[in-house]
Formats: sequence, structure tokens, C-alpha cells
Amino acid sequence: MKRLVPFAIFSAILAITAPRAFAQPSHVSASTIPTDRLMQPADLPPLLAPSNAEKAPVVLQVGSRIFYTEAHIHGSIYAGAGSQPSGLAMLEKAVAAFPKDKFIVLYCGCCPWNRCPNIAPAFDRLRTLGYTNVKVLYIPNNFGDDWVSKGHPTDK
Repeated sequence: MKRLVPFAIFSAILAITAPRAFAQPSHVSASTIPTDRLMQPADLPPLLAPSNAEKAPVVLQVGSRIFYTEAHIHGSIYAGAGSQPSGLAMLEKAVAAFPKDKFIVLYCGCCPWNRCPNIAPAFDRLRTLGYTNVKVLYIPNNFGDDWVSKGHPTDK
């Protein structure tokens, strides 16, 4: 005769094992982004000048909303944290109306480049969706050091 596992025990086992079973893949390094897809911070402001409005890229911040609220690139759009499924869904909504060849620049700046959990998943998602003109702003240290303190256009 089979014994049924009491619900309380089943729930405890599920609580312990489920997070591992449904966990997100481990951190994907920003260093996986091809170097020809990187843009230096000093190269972006001229593209955002009013005289370049027709050719200007859409700039999407794919890091923490808190950091975006504190300071962000002038005219950029918050598109969700790239390390979270909800953030990637938000990113998909943010680009849904754009043609696949739209010039898009992604940035995060939450932490040093090699530890950023957001930029590579966001870049990969856009490439998977078929966006062909995606660049990533190379922020080696953090947004404050590599953008704000350099005097680049910032909204707060």
C-alpha cells in the first residue's frame, strides 16, 4: 500500500527545491558583448544633440529603477532591469513599436562592467528579437563616475 506524503511535508520539500529548479541562469558577463557593439560614453552626447534628432538613437536604461530615478542620460527611457524576467518583458514592450533596424543604445552603470548583471541579458534579448542596430554604452566603473562626473547630459 502506498503512503501519501502529508501536504505539509510536500510543501516544505517544494519550498526548498523549487527556487533551484526555477532559478534564473547565473550571471552573464557584460564581457560577452562583442566589442564592435560597444560605444564609449563621450561618443553618445553628440548623437543626442537637437541637430541630430532624426538620426538620434533611442537610449534605454536597463538597470535599477532607483538609479534611473536618481540620474539618467538625458532623454533616456527606463526599460526594466535586464537581469529580471519582468525587466526583460518591460524591455520588449519598450521596443515593440520600433523597426528592427532602429538605432538603440543600452546602458546600465550600476556597478563595474564585469559585474553588471543587467546589460548582457538585455543585449541578448534584443538580438534574439531581431534588433540589428543595438549598441551598448561601455561604462567601466559606474554611471556616476563614467557619465555624470564627466558632465554629460543628465536628467534627475
